[in-house]
Amino acid sequence: MSKTETKSRAGAAVPDGLSPVDEVKTAMAGFMGEINNFQKDVKMKMQQQEERMSMLDKKSVSRGRPVLSAAADAEAPHQKAFESYVRCGDDDALRGLDLEGKAMSTTVAADGGYLVDPETSATIKSVLKSTASLRQVASVVNVEATSYDVLIDHTDIGSGWASEVAATSETGTPTLERISIPLHELSALPKASQRLLDDSAFDIEGWLAGRIADKFARAEASAFVSGDGIDKPTGFLTQTLVDDSAWAWGSLGYIPTGVDGDLGSADRIVEVVYALGAQYRANATFVMNSKTAGNVRKLKDADGRFLWSDGLAAGEPARLMGYPVLIAEDMPDTDSFGAAIAFGDFEAGYTIAERPDLRILRDPFSAKPNVLFYATKRVGGDVSDFNAIKLLKFSIS
Repeated sequence: MSKTETKSRAGAAVPDGLSPVDEVKTAMAGFMGEINNFQKDVKMKMQQQEERMSMLDKKSVSRGRPVLSAAADAEAPHQKAFESYVRCGDDDALRGLDLEGKAMSTTVAADGGYLVDPETSATIKSVLKSTASLRQVASVVNVEATSYDVLIDHTDIGSGWASEVAATSETGTPTLERISIPLHELSALPKASQRLLDDSAFDIEGWLAGRIADKFARAEASAFVSGDGIDKPTGFLTQTLVDDSAWAWGSLGYIPTGVDGDLGSADRIVEVVYALGAQYRANATFVMNSKTAGNVRKLKDADGRFLWSDGLAAGEPARLMGYPVLIAEDMPDTDSFGAAIAFGDFEAGYTIAERPDLRILRDPFSAKPNVLFYATKRVGGDVSDFNAIKLLKFSIS
């Protein structure tokens, strides 16, 4: 009789006559072998995957690739639409924009003007703030109307001593005065050739922001100091100036130096400081131009100590008698009868009101082959507290 061959459960051949226990052991051994082979295969593939990911990471870091953003830039559509309008006058993208800003309800005005894209407008504001202008120390408010009214209570309420049995008499009532600051239109009209605009390598937004910012900064700084109020802000030096001993509301008081066109003595600086009320001195600032500052920083007190001290840290303003100094080049020189030095709390004494939007109108027709960019901004300014500012006048009386 020939011997038959039985198969194990794992598929391995076993000799005839093998016991069931040995058959199970053989099957288990085959199964465990297959598991081990599977584990080795998985580990090898995982190791290969890790090596591949490490290689990709090294290449990404070495090439300096930027990190992918999880969200799209919200300002990108506005930038592209504005750039397309500036370069070639295509306003289709601007008309299709849906602005979410609460202060900007429309994107297109009846006269064809457009709101500047947010990034360009922010650039212009930062340049304005960094210029040597009264804007740095004055009170700046944003309004949506054609004017801004300031209510001033410069009178005092009456009072009296009362006894136990005597009747109390009526006392005086304070009065409020309204100071209206109208907003005037500040404009700039830079131009560029169409060929220059067609150059894709040209930074049109940076150029436009720089040109407009320079024009607006110089015009504003001059108007806040010496503006006559006709189609421009009213400067604080154009107010009625009177000797501080005869000061009344509605005018600015000054201290004469006693010398025509010269400071005379350092005591005049002390006098103008203490001519200002104590409630204003804590936040007061000196304002003068560079020529006057060059003369003032030479002054010494009776003990030979300089009244002027430079800032101890970068960006910190110089100080005169402990008060910061703002160098505003639009202040007058130390000429005859000139009020070349101002001292006061300008945050309380001078208010600048402005509309928050800046408008750009592109005109490719009026100055061919150049393209004109008409930019406008509405701003106003005036003295809001005549108590808060004192002047040093370089005159005999």
